[in-house]
Amino acid sequence: MFEFLMPLLVMPGYGDTLLSQSCAAAVQRQIDYGQQRHLPWGISESGYNAVDAAHNYQYHAFGVPGLGLRRGLAEDTVITPHATMLALMVAPHRAVRNLLRLAAQNLIGRFGFFEAVDYTPARLRRGETFAVVRSFMAHHQGMSLVALANVLLERPMYRHFEAEPMFQATLPLLQERIPRLAAVSHSTELHDMRAPAEIPEMPVRVYTEASTALPGVQLLSNGRYHVMLTNAGGGYSRWNELGVTRWREDTTCDHWGTFCYIRDVESGKVWSNTLQPTLTPADSFEATFTEPRVEFHRRDDAIETHTDIAVSPEDDIELRRVRISNRSRTRRTIEVTSYAEVVLAPAMADAMHRAFSNLFVQTEIVQPRVAILCTRRPRASTEHWPCMLHLLVLRGADSVETSCETDRAKFVGRGNSVCDPRALQESGPLSGTQGAVLDPIVAIRHVFVLEPEQSVTLDMVTGIGEDRAACLALAEKYQDKHLSDRVFDLAWTHSQVALRQINISEADAQLYGRLAGRVLYANGSLRADANLIAANRRGQSGLWGYSIAGDLPIVLLQIKDLGNLELVRQMVQAHAYWRLKGFAVDLVIWNDDRGG
Repeated sequence: MFEFLMPLLVMPGYGDTLLSQSCAAAVQRQIDYGQQRHLPWGISESGYNAVDAAHNYQYHAFGVPGLGLRRGLAEDTVITPHATMLALMVAPHRAVRNLLRLAAQNLIGRFGFFEAVDYTPARLRRGETFAVVRSFMAHHQGMSLVALANVLLERPMYRHFEAEPMFQATLPLLQERIPRLAAVSHSTELHDMRAPAEIPEMPVRVYTEASTALPGVQLLSNGRYHVMLTNAGGGYSRWNELGVTRWREDTTCDHWGTFCYIRDVESGKVWSNTLQPTLTPADSFEATFTEPRVEFHRRDDAIETHTDIAVSPEDDIELRRVRISNRSRTRRTIEVTSYAEVVLAPAMADAMHRAFSNLFVQTEIVQPRVAILCTRRPRASTEHWPCMLHLLVLRGADSVETSCETDRAKFVGRGNSVCDPRALQESGPLSGTQGAVLDPIVAIRHVFVLEPEQSVTLDMVTGIGEDRAACLALAEKYQDKHLSDRVFDLAWTHSQVALRQINISEADAQLYGRLAGRVLYANGSLRADANLIAANRRGQSGLWGYSIAGDLPIVLLQIKDLGNLELVRQMVQAHAYWRLKGFAVDLVIWNDDRGG
């Protein structure tokens, strides 16, 4: 819009001239396009809903099909108020109505209208219809103020410029009439106009079944703290090279990870917010994987459970927000218990000698915050181990009873498993054991009453701090609901920045996430023929001559001609994406191209 209307800020316009007709036609085309999309109008250069690594909004020249000659203009829908401000000088009444429509969408901030509102589905979070670009650009504010002054104060900028002798000498150029013979030009890209529904939304993976032949996998990370989740609710938490919670690759059981047990006190029925670990079938179930978060929905006996999981870019924590709603007509007493097995050691060391590794973990229950801290006693004066935090905050109801447990033997019980632990078979609080336990876990329980149609939220925070003081500060911080809400906002922004840094799209990220599941969990369909495996006579040391250690999973890509070069590029991107998510893999490209 500004390319047509910015000259009107300082130069007079004359009716029935080429310039005035062009400006009027441009405004009308913008209005028509907005009506076709059922949106406010006004498109120009502006910031949009994408940020760089410093969290600065990105800037781009947007346009309307039929005015701009560049292809792909219909793929973005970014409405900026300063375009309508400029249109006040051409169609004041229609511009005022459009500004009122924008103001109704909460587009006004401390300094007036915000920069823009972005309706492009690919840049919106799941469930959003638009995103406000909350910034102010001085030159857009300046153009808006000059346009308002021209409309309300009888065009003062025109008088300033008309007083200049050099301007007076060239003034007749602005009075060029419309040519009588129409000029012939190629058609603009009207064919690119599409209805908003035809623009693909941000890709997601949705699982309506928790028990699948091969677990679906989503990787979440802030670059330091890494979480892997499956569609059944299993997975791991890691901080740099350290395992935070225990995990083993197990396609059949998949019963390792951070879990949340839910129990109806009156009926005694026990289930979990995901399929794992109780394996209780749900009346309805859905797992949704997006780049910034994982969501689980399930319904059990008129109790709805909605879980959001994200990793904070600010702190090395994961937040699992569980919202429980009572859709029945009776009051329900609900007992919620968190559970995770503590590692705080390299995952390889824990897998090799779990019992020995457990001996050095020290647990502490912190009152009154009802948080659990875990640390590892150093075996040498040069060792320094971080501290682990586990917190379960209840919001929206008062806790009738709160208790903690850090001893797995007392929680699970002899002869039981995490599927049906003793702590869920018996009523009453957890034992509150802490200190140097033989098999450390973190478990916090809240008991509360749910009235009909009432909902409560539980924020389960697990994370790492450099020391005890840092973990206590995190425990204090995430008592605040607003700071907990900020985790999900920042996770979305961080995911967009990370994808831009390695130049991949959301669709690419979903593809690489699916492929990560094939690497993390053994799949017999991808193994070589049994005869070929039996013919092998070399061990891991046979890889060393090719600079492959063999300690990490290996993804092998065999290429025979240059026609498959795009696949190589895609796998290199996948490797970069996995490293970004803390998933270490060796990518081996086997080149069989005879042409060299």
